[in-house]
Amino acid sequence: MAASLRLGRQGILFGLRLSSTLDRCLLATHPCQENVRHFFRSPWILGVSPVKVQMPALSPTMEEGSIVKWLKKEGEAVAAGDALCEIETDKAVVTMESNEDGVMAKILIEEGSRNVRLGTLIALMVEEGQDWKQVDIPPPEAAAADAPPAAPSPAPPPKPATSGPLRLSPAARHILDTHGIDPKLATPTGPRGLITKEDALNLLKTSPVPKATPATAVPSPVPSPVPSPVPSPVSAPAATRLPAGSRPNIPPLSIPGKPGAPGTFTEIPASNIRRVIAQRLTQSKTTIPHAYASVDCDMAAVMHLRKDLAKEQIKVSVNDFIIKAAAVTLKAMPEVNVTWSGDGPRALDSVHISIAVATDKGLITPIIRDAADKGVQEISAHAKALAQRARDGKLLPEEYQGGSFSISNLGMFGISGFSAVINPPQACILAIGTSRSELRLCEEDQTLCTQQLMTVTLSSDGRLVDDELASRFLDKFRSNLEQPRRMALA
Repeated sequence: MAASLRLGRQGILFGLRLSSTLDRCLLATHPCQENVRHFFRSPWILGVSPVKVQMPALSPTMEEGSIVKWLKKEGEAVAAGDALCEIETDKAVVTMESNEDGVMAKILIEEGSRNVRLGTLIALMVEEGQDWKQVDIPPPEAAAADAPPAAPSPAPPPKPATSGPLRLSPAARHILDTHGIDPKLATPTGPRGLITKEDALNLLKTSPVPKATPATAVPSPVPSPVPSPVPSPVSAPAATRLPAGSRPNIPPLSIPGKPGAPGTFTEIPASNIRRVIAQRLTQSKTTIPHAYASVDCDMAAVMHLRKDLAKEQIKVSVNDFIIKAAAVTLKAMPEVNVTWSGDGPRALDSVHISIAVATDKGLITPIIRDAADKGVQEISAHAKALAQRARDGKLLPEEYQGGSFSISNLGMFGISGFSAVINPPQACILAIGTSRSELRLCEEDQTLCTQQLMTVTLSSDGRLVDDELASRFLDKFRSNLEQPRRMALA
């Protein structure tokens, strides 16, 4: 019994001494210390938990984006606020900034990737001090749901569908006769075995394009002094007789996917901006009752004032005066400074003028905010800066969202006048043409004089701005533009 107690006491003492020795080993500056720490911190024990970087919503209407350029490389340190990449939204190219400090560990979506849905994992970051090379890449979530459908296998050669009498729609008969395809090869899907246009097109995609056969030359008759009788159809040669049901030769239909075939085309991928422009213009023309009204403005006073300002080294454009005149008119007529919401009209408290700027990727409308409270020179500086950022694709979301009235100027391209499409939910857009010189009879001395005229056309939403209100707006706008000095004082 005593021997057993002595052995137990010795075991306890040995365990305590071993624990103390291990503690001293870990606390001492020994080469094994770093190895132990590295082992316990390695991804095989704890794992390197990544910080997920997902495709953000950089505009209210954005549903997907394209990675234009990565500004950080794998293994590069990232601080909060640093630019990670450039993303093309439905409005512009926006720089995405980091919200956290860390190290860029893995780029999952490469540059040039298009149509990346919101929330898609595009990169991984790790915290400072972690091994970015050992980052754990999470498995793709719902990959099966997001994966595009598999390409259908090549269809087998078409076989005659029916042996009974054929029933073809006029469009199907036209397509099959034009390309010389046997109608019996088509699979009818119409009612009572009717071969439809879609059936003919499907057959056309799976059938090789027949080679054009040279037409048989019809020998011209030898002139004879004796008038020959008109040949009857029965006596005509078989080679010159057209088969029953044939059609005259016409250009073949376009066949996508068959290079070199007549009428083929090349698909051009649309940018996000171009797709949104198409959607919004279609929405505008199909849902907004457009009304149009035009008026000619005398630009003589504006031209003289521009020359006077140029002498003082102040350079402003005609469009700057137009923006100022529109803003002052909207401030004086708040019933035009409205937008359409789902429930009806919505009066706006501020006058924000959207100016149309043409870029390589489409039209975009940066905004000059509180334009009525700005001078012409200040408007000019803002317009030039916004136009340059728009062409560079560097506009911020707040610089192109929230306008109340749009101006589109094509006068510099020599366009005399045009009608613009309303930018919803705004109520109006003003289309500006080029100025022109016209002779008129002066009322003062009844002599001919030259007048500098410019045509402006107002496109208005009939639900918000009726014809009478549009006419009063144009009359007030013309008065402001023709008296620029008084407008500047206002």
